[in-house]
Amino acid sequence: MNGGNKKLHVAGASDVKKNKPKVLKSSDQSPHSKNGASSKSNVATKKTHKIGSLYSGVGVVAISIVSWFVYQGYLETRVNSPLTENKVVFPTSHDFPERYWGSFRPGVYFGMKSRDTHSLLAGLMWFMPDIAAAGNLNLRHLCDQGDNLEQYGWREHDGRNFGVQVIIDKFIQLETSFITKLGGNHGGDWTARIHVEPRMKELVGQQVTLFFYLTLDDNGKGLLQPIRMIDNMDMSGIDTNQSAKFLGLSAVHGHTERLGDFRVSFHHSDQKSIVHTAFLSTTVASPNLVKDALQSGLRLMEDKRTKERHISLAGVLFPKEDTLKQPNFVVHQVTGKLPLQLEVVYESNSFAERETMLRGETYDTLLQKHRKEFLNQFESKFHLQKKGFSDEEQDFAVSAMSNLIGGIGYFYGSSKVQSVHNKEPVPYWNAPLYTAVPSRSFFPRGFLWDEGFHNLIISQWDREISFDIMAHWFDLMNVEGWIPREQILGSEARARVPDEFVVQRNNQGNPPTFFLVLDAMFKNRPVRDISTLELEQLNGMWPRLVSWYNWFNTSLHGPEPGSYYWRGRDTASVRELNPKSLSSGLDDYPRSSHPTPDERHLDLRCWITLAAKVMASIADIIGRDGRKYHEAFVFLSDNKLLNAQHWSPTAKRYADFGLHSSNVTLRRPKSNPGQPKPDKIRVVLEEPTLRYVDDTFGYVNLFPLIIEILQPDSPQLGQLLLDLRSPNLIWTKYGLRSLSKTSPLYNKRNTEHDPPYWRGPIWINVNYLVVRALHHYSTVEGPHQTRATLLYNELRENLIANIFREYKRTGYIWEQYNDASGAGQGCRPFTGWSTLVLLLMSETYA
Repeated sequence: MNGGNKKLHVAGASDVKKNKPKVLKSSDQSPHSKNGASSKSNVATKKTHKIGSLYSGVGVVAISIVSWFVYQGYLETRVNSPLTENKVVFPTSHDFPERYWGSFRPGVYFGMKSRDTHSLLAGLMWFMPDIAAAGNLNLRHLCDQGDNLEQYGWREHDGRNFGVQVIIDKFIQLETSFITKLGGNHGGDWTARIHVEPRMKELVGQQVTLFFYLTLDDNGKGLLQPIRMIDNMDMSGIDTNQSAKFLGLSAVHGHTERLGDFRVSFHHSDQKSIVHTAFLSTTVASPNLVKDALQSGLRLMEDKRTKERHISLAGVLFPKEDTLKQPNFVVHQVTGKLPLQLEVVYESNSFAERETMLRGETYDTLLQKHRKEFLNQFESKFHLQKKGFSDEEQDFAVSAMSNLIGGIGYFYGSSKVQSVHNKEPVPYWNAPLYTAVPSRSFFPRGFLWDEGFHNLIISQWDREISFDIMAHWFDLMNVEGWIPREQILGSEARARVPDEFVVQRNNQGNPPTFFLVLDAMFKNRPVRDISTLELEQLNGMWPRLVSWYNWFNTSLHGPEPGSYYWRGRDTASVRELNPKSLSSGLDDYPRSSHPTPDERHLDLRCWITLAAKVMASIADIIGRDGRKYHEAFVFLSDNKLLNAQHWSPTAKRYADFGLHSSNVTLRRPKSNPGQPKPDKIRVVLEEPTLRYVDDTFGYVNLFPLIIEILQPDSPQLGQLLLDLRSPNLIWTKYGLRSLSKTSPLYNKRNTEHDPPYWRGPIWINVNYLVVRALHHYSTVEGPHQTRATLLYNELRENLIANIFREYKRTGYIWEQYNDASGAGQGCRPFTGWSTLVLLLMSETYA
């Protein structure tokens, strides 16, 4: 588009020049001419001036129009133009061979993947033939709440060398584990073990079917060559003509550009327990379709030798028009009697010094070594045994962190984004993302503000992994300094997201929680104790941190100096009780009832205060000029200004400010008989006024406490601590509810279809921040120190006890907890920010 505009601009100027009339000499234009033609000359001159002016005007208009289109085109491309600063991520994943292979597919129950843009993918599916219902095999593959598994999750996972996961299905228990091993030039080897046990004695001998598959990630290119068992087995005494087609695979030979040549072999621990093996060799359009492709390849077959009938993969299966018959999806099937074990061994052909295959006793020995080292390291970092927690509580904490670490994924693709200058969404650039996920079952993708909370934990476990995660996120920054808040990269992630949530808009940005991570990582650390590598990483991040800070500070500013408001609230909504502020991360938490640019959002102001403080601190560490950030922090943390803009003297609480009415409700309009009932719409029963939104008390009101910007002797701090402990407001014996019972919208639906989300339930991320702040004020001398200490101890104990109790009762850590009963609710497992319970147990706040 820009090239076309440029061409139009040049052509327009040329046309004006060619048609310009001849300019008369000055003597010809004189009003005193002797030839008596002065009046005609004057007329001609006026006409010439008019024509010249006309063409000049046309030129100016044409240039202006062209310039407008060029500028408009520039505005349209800004949303998906990368920031021109150097990338922060190291060039290749081979720079970290110990993290090259891993369980980087959090959305499946078990899968392996390399940190490459077009990786080889490995994965597991299973079902029980003896209890398969007609037309429904209950085939397990994607983590899905609808499967109603009693429990699943990583029990131990170090993010580098190994992982052990337990999956408790209705009748069976699976333990899936893996070990990676360095060597060669292409990321080394790995072995995965799937061990299946019956959950009841009477199920011993029942059959289970395992499918282990290999495929290529989106647009991945490579070769997969299945090697049948018959090719490598002693088949004496067996009628091969009748039985060979039922045999599975002994191995798959393959090649990709990044992996070179490799071999994947399949090993069964007890051949006597094997009832049936088979395979599938075919093509699949994209990885999100592998389950459909596998089910399409299943047949009910009879073994002519044994006369037994089996649900079996059909072998080689290509459309007739596919003359190449080059598979990109290969599956090994094994059906056996319980208990059953399958080992899958991946070996890189560049691994020249391999002594023994990583399986059997060799696998057992190395796995035990890794597990012992992992538990020792866990105790050295979190000190739970030293703090007196029971073995059961320690196992819970280990499992919680392991499932967060085991939920780290590697994604590649592009987001769909839109700005006010784009009529339709446009693709972001293709990019990788190494990130943890909030929930493997419900949110198996990256969320910006969640990731800051995740890395408060991950950075305590492995700082290198945290830096790498932050680097990937910062490399997704566009030229404006904006990062899309939800990352839906690749076909597997895209297939699980409703269309309404796919497009990311560049006026909306999640809270900058990575500043929490950087603050915790470097607070009170002398420069001499910071490694050279960390200093290099901070220096590499600095230009992007500057751009990110500038985006928040300029794009979200409010009408007054020091005021800010979240963008993206729907000003024309008629069905929402209170228009959501999704970009704040608090979704349906009540704000002013009528969104306008006059709003002042308390939490956003506090987030930017934190950002300014951390920017000043990092500038000092790496020798940059941080004066403007220090000045911004001093300005924004000034308690007098904060009180002037956000303290309601009437309600005696900090609050948002905006055009607000306390009296709104949802009502259904009248409909004609026989017509469908229309949706409820919002009715405003009292006209809004510009005022503090002080009819509400909840998480937002706590942010001056959360960010620790209140002076220790502040009377406002004293009032906040009093309100914090009131059971009529947000205090419960399970944690702090998100919205007080006295608030008009407490537990109210935002539309008749949207249940309350941040309007009562207990959320662990904000509770952790409050506990952290109480701990801070309990260590600072002042009139409120004793009260802060009492609240700290009681709130911390309440949270730990309830999360652990619900884990024992349900088998899961949950997205949120009911404020009346403490019961886990929302999605499960939610081993994202709810895993902050580990830091509560270890009392880790910096």
